[in-house]
Amino acid sequence: MSNGAEHAPAAGAIEKAAPLFVLLAATLWGTMGIFVHGLDEAGLQTMDKVFLRSLVAVVMIAAYMLAFDRSAFKVRPRDLWCFFGTGICSMVFFNFCYFQTIMHASMSLAAVLLYTAPAFVLVMSHFLFSESLTGRKILVLAIVFVGCVLATGALGGDLSVAPQWVLVGLGAGFGYALYSIFGRFALDKGYSSATITLYTFVFAMAGSALGAHPVQDVALVASDGGLFLLILALGLVNTVLPYILYNNGLKHMDTGKAAILATIEPVAATLFGIAFFGELPSLAGVIGMAMVIGGIVLQSLSEGRDGEATNR
Repeated sequence: MSNGAEHAPAAGAIEKAAPLFVLLAATLWGTMGIFVHGLDEAGLQTMDKVFLRSLVAVVMIAAYMLAFDRSAFKVRPRDLWCFFGTGICSMVFFNFCYFQTIMHASMSLAAVLLYTAPAFVLVMSHFLFSESLTGRKILVLAIVFVGCVLATGALGGDLSVAPQWVLVGLGAGFGYALYSIFGRFALDKGYSSATITLYTFVFAMAGSALGAHPVQDVALVASDGGLFLLILALGLVNTVLPYILYNNGLKHMDTGKAAILATIEPVAATLFGIAFFGELPSLAGVIGMAMVIGGIVLQSLSEGRDGEATNR
């Protein structure tokens, strides 16, 4: 009985920290642009980047599990569809759609359409997990989406593009949302965040290898010390740590709320752009960032009142 009493406060502390885990994960995802600059200079294509990112993530997480928790390698064959979902349906699909939209439309449009993901998550979670679709959630979603539009500068340019690229951009948002959905299924089946992250990237590595140049990619990284360090940093800072943090946060909170909190990513990306590349935002961008942060604060304030929904 004493063990249960000792563990209860710790479990409660982790549950309270869940929103912070998600916010930190999204902030780390916002560093992607820092790494993309270096990878572009190396001449890597979209699927090559996805492959190398996945490969490094698999190696890092597998090494961690070998050292500390070998039981985390175990998965039931009947559950592999969950990791096919997070790895192929989400990771590979959304990356492909996202980079295609950037190439054929604009970075700002791609970012705005990517952050339709919380809307997809809210709707799918309502039907798949019986999560409530409250007026507060819809209000917060509207605030952060408008904030994302302003923060990315989409209103300041000409977004007249072919309809098919708008659909592809929406595909990126849908694919991005699928990680939360399939990740929730895996969590509900009892898998740890390390297990989910590992097998997500195993499937993503296998899927992206079909459109990449695996042998040439590995040879290029092995021959360039600077690129090797960049790929290692990408794997740790932008991949392994945020996905483990996000999965831990998702385990203790409503899926839709986690998706809303994760919209801090474009704000973080803008701030990193200012710090590293001197990319100063417009007044509309500053207002947009304030709206996103305000929406997240509003969502966080509702956690206490809606706490029963997170006790899954």
